[in-house]
Amino acid sequence: MVLGILFLLPVVFLLFLYPSKHNYNPLDIVNPKVSELNGFSSDSNEPVELKDHITVLGFLGTDPLGHILVASNVKALVYDKFKGFKHFQIVFVAPQGTQEAVQKLEKEINRYEEVKYWHYVFGQPEDIQNLYKTLKSNSDLNSDLSMEDVFIIDKDLSQRGRLDDRNKKEIKTNGPEYPLYAYNCIDIGVIRNKMSDDMRVLFTEYRQKRKGNFDSEQRRVNDIGTNDEQKN
Repeated sequence: MVLGILFLLPVVFLLFLYPSKHNYNPLDIVNPKVSELNGFSSDSNEPVELKDHITVLGFLGTDPLGHILVASNVKALVYDKFKGFKHFQIVFVAPQGTQEAVQKLEKEINRYEEVKYWHYVFGQPEDIQNLYKTLKSNSDLNSDLSMEDVFIIDKDLSQRGRLDDRNKKEIKTNGPEYPLYAYNCIDIGVIRNKMSDDMRVLFTEYRQKRKGNFDSEQRRVNDIGTNDEQKN
């Protein structure tokens, strides 16, 4: 009897969890029209594309080594966690002429292991600005074409984030809604507590799509209904 109980209890527990395993909110599409990397060259012989990949996109600017902290935090707190997921990649954008500096940065990032799904692409300043204009952000690129934030881009070239980034206290006190378009990679708390969670939600969405368990139409109806209720 004891052995039977010990065997059945975990099974019963899993059965209780099973009906609610898809009960989550998919990561919001904050911008459906991100530009492809047209006109950019890569650090390898193979073209780098955003389409059909789950991409973390960043901008290194004219002084890539000056932004080594951003790249190191992305490596330790994002890349190392998600490198095993299919179609995942990191892409950092830099201006033409910074290839030598990027190589030095790459050596620092690759010091302990080769980062297979990490790419650098190079473009003219106007190409970088044009790419950035297709992203939603609360700030402009720095004068050197860099920034400390990174963006999550899905397989369909949609920018993902949060339409409502309020914490529990702000929601409880009816504080105004505000979005999260990008993730500051200097703030470790943002990477660990927000970006990591959002990446996991996005990978869960694609895993459910592969299994045929993701009902985007029903979720869209639910989202519209929720938004209408909030407006009313």
